[in-house]
This record gives sequence, C-alpha cells and structure tokens, in this order.
Amino acid sequence: MQSETPESIPSQSSISDVQRVEKNEHQWPIQINLAVVEKQVGRWTSTQRELEGFQLQVTDNGKPHAILELYRDERTDYRFNLSSQNPMLFVVLDNHDELSLRPIVVTASQAVAGSFMDGDYLVLSKPIPLPIQAWMEAFIGRHGELLEVRRKKRKGAGRSSGK
Repeated sequence: MQSETPESIPSQSSISDVQRVEKNEHQWPIQINLAVVEKQVGRWTSTQRELEGFQLQVTDNGKPHAILELYRDERTDYRFNLSSQNPMLFVVLDNHDELSLRPIVVTASQAVAGSFMDGDYLVLSKPIPLPIQAWMEAFIGRHGELLEVRRKKRKGAGRSSGK
C-alpha cells in the first residue's frame, strides 16, 4: 500500500462509507471534534478552527469523521511518533471552504501530515488517545518493525581518506 500524499488522495468518501467501515486491524473510524475559536491579535479578531479531540466511535454523522488507516510502509513513522514524548494524531482538513472544513486524512505519520502542509490544507494535531496507541503498537507487533537499510554508493564514498 502507498502512503497518502496530496496527489494520491481519492475523492472524499461519503458518510455511508465511514459508517460501513468497522474497526479492524488497520482501520479505525473516529469522530473529530472541531471548535471555532475567536482569537484577538492586536485590534483584529479572527476565527480559527481548533481540534478539541477525538471520539473513538462515530456517534454523530453531522460531525466530521474519518477513518484512521495504518499502512505497513509507514511503520517507521508510527514507531517514531509513538516513541516521542508526546505522540500526536494529525487531521488534515480541506481548507477551501471556510464554513465547513472536511477531514481528508487522519494519520499518525508526521511525514504524511507534513506533505499536506505545503498545500492549501489545514493540519491540526492532538495527542493520540491511549486505546489508539495500543492498537498501533499491536499493528507494529503483528507486522514487525520496518528497518530502513541504506547502502553505500561505492567503497569510501563520503569519507575523507586519512592517508
């Protein structure tokens, strides 16, 4: 499976698609709790979206929800995130319509979230709930750690000769 990048996003799945998906070993439908907050900067007031948190089940179809999906080729990113002091879950929102922000991707990979920051997307993050952390650990345990092997181009490349 491929990592999701802005170019590889399929069209937004419908609400019924998220309703049909049940939690399994690599997919978890979650509800995203967003809030509109007014911030004052100097004399100007602006409204911003903030991520309040997640619900581990989709209970209200009127609220934003998406499927957190784990990919085998992103196991290194998941391990890096889980081993950090504060593991985060990232929500990528379509920022084209100010009134209703649609979640495009929910990911635990900082690399995937970072690839969306270059475009016209809003990326918000919150700490990963403990049940999702345990589920991710189980995923990594089932599929093993992904070790990245780097090979040298030629003998001595990149090193100065001490002779």
